[in-house]
Amino acid sequence: MQATHQDIDLLGNWEGYTVYKMNIPRNEQRPIRIDLQPKHGWWGGCGRCGCTGCEYHDRTTRIVRDLPVFGQAVELRVIVRRVVCPVCGPSRESIPWLDRYARITTRLAKTVCRMAEIMTIKDVAKTFLLAWHTVKNTHKRYLKQVLEPVDLNGVTELLIDEFAIQKGHRYATVVVDATRKHVLWVGRGRSRASIRPFFELLGEQRLKIKAVALDMSSAYINEVAEQCPQAQVIFDHFHVIARYGRDVIDRVRVDAANRYRHDPIQRKLIKGSRWLLLRNPQNITRPDDRRQLDDLLEVNKELSLVYIMKEQLNHLWTFTDQIAARAWWYQWFRMAIDSQIDTLITFAKNLSVHVEGLLAYTRYRLTTGVLEGMNNKIKVIKRVAYGFRDDEYFFLRIRHAFPGIRR
Repeated sequence: MQATHQDIDLLGNWEGYTVYKMNIPRNEQRPIRIDLQPKHGWWGGCGRCGCTGCEYHDRTTRIVRDLPVFGQAVELRVIVRRVVCPVCGPSRESIPWLDRYARITTRLAKTVCRMAEIMTIKDVAKTFLLAWHTVKNTHKRYLKQVLEPVDLNGVTELLIDEFAIQKGHRYATVVVDATRKHVLWVGRGRSRASIRPFFELLGEQRLKIKAVALDMSSAYINEVAEQCPQAQVIFDHFHVIARYGRDVIDRVRVDAANRYRHDPIQRKLIKGSRWLLLRNPQNITRPDDRRQLDDLLEVNKELSLVYIMKEQLNHLWTFTDQIAARAWWYQWFRMAIDSQIDTLITFAKNLSVHVEGLLAYTRYRLTTGVLEGMNNKIKVIKRVAYGFRDDEYFFLRIRHAFPGIRR
């Protein structure tokens, strides 16, 4: 049985419109063409204000895309009327299933946006037989509509961190409300000038910021000090220990391996021990790994000392009393200075400049660990998209992925 125009009307559900012509090509690479015209007596009114007392002005034909049928594209040729609104002037008639200026129907746009959350733009475009830019722009427009303006009222604690946005040491900065776990702002770069727009957006609320957790980036430290004079900077545990691993343990390990260049067995043991030395002892569960670590620390006294000092420094973040934490810090600092290991001494002196930021953790208990988890999801978003050509779109997707805890 051949479908009638009335059957296609019911299937298409184009409110206010009826099919008056249809062409189904034999070549599946070409779209199904359906011509639509307004139903007799139907009047959509002004597309801007919704006024239905408008007079008819003129009409034109717009070509739009609808959901594919059995893998074949559907192209609608829609007669669109313009009206003369007493309030808005000449305006397009309101069509419930087609937004103003849109080249795809509302239901196709919604479907595309749902799929864009779990598929690459390229795959969505291929599935719905659309151009790549059509999918991206549709999803971007949707994100702008659903994302509420950032509410900065009541924000008193911040988390700031960087993440790689492209190869070649190109980074972006993300700022999160520590209380609601909500992404407040994302911007390209990690310099003072790069993050200044956030504080400008913050306005007078910046004077009410009590604490900011971040890594030991001088750009972040200096900008926070200038913009939020009342805020206490807190240096994140993860970043401090990670820097200790890079600046101290790695340097001592490489130097030790170089001294054993004529002893292949010992050199191989030391060179292959990087991750064992950087891991927390409680995470080393395999007997072979534990045995290798014990052998390594027994062979090299300097490595053994810097490894023990790492665990002692780790203990600093377990204190809840600042006086006890300060006493522990000074004990650790004296041991580092007396170690006669140049890299450890240099690290300890550099860290001593930021000692108040280390001890502030006893009061605020803020950490950028939440941001580390977010960064992993950001990497997934970036990987699914095979990179982003549009920063604004990428940052909108990040904000949408982390709505935070509602008040």
